[in-house]
Amino acid sequence: MTLAAIDKQLYSCIEQLSIAQKKSLLGFIKTVLPGGKEEIPYTIEEYNQELHEAEAEIARGESYTHEEAKEIFKKHLDGRK
Repeated sequence: MTLAAIDKQLYSCIEQLSIAQKKSLLGFIKTVLPGGKEEIPYTIEEYNQELHEAEAEIARGESYTHEEAKEIFKKHLDGRK
């Protein structure tokens, strides 16, 4: 897979994420970069805000069942072959 194809796929995936998911992903990415630590640690207020955002997403039906998540993951893996 070319770098351009990887970038395109990453951007496509990231566009689908909620704000809370993007923050979480960014925190993860920062942990795998040189230095290995997130530059600005989360405050308890930020953590609580993410929890509230996630609960609101669930209340709006913006979530997947375990079976739906497994099917999405399976389709993703099947598409990589």
